[in-house]
Amino acid sequence: MRMQPERRHQGSHSTSSRPTPPPATAARGADLHVCLGCGSDLVQPLWWEETGDGRWSIELRCPECERRREGVFAQHLLDDFDERLTDGTDALLASHRRVARENLAHEVDRFVGALAAGAILPEDF
Repeated sequence: MRMQPERRHQGSHSTSSRPTPPPATAARGADLHVCLGCGSDLVQPLWWEETGDGRWSIELRCPECERRREGVFAQHLLDDFDERLTDGTDALLASHRRVARENLAHEVDRFVGALAAGAILPEDF
């Protein structure tokens, strides 16, 4: 999913009074999903807007150490970041589905056990 100009997102911050951050260099901060403070690979975007010439101003937040940073990044860096976010979302959904299946299997086992023990009667429904 490519960030598009109409896909601007912001929280309670107003970007109209924000100074434009200096462009990020390829050497420092090229892996936008990695926190520059603690090294976590769970960095998330808080807001973004297009600045022109295929570049985006973006604020990032690490959920582990709460470090924030702003920068202006080229579209190819955001494409890589977006791919990482998509991979993370896919992994989270797969984990959720697995846990939900396991929980349902345990509930079915308990229900079957209660039926076998005569602990559930027609008047329970």
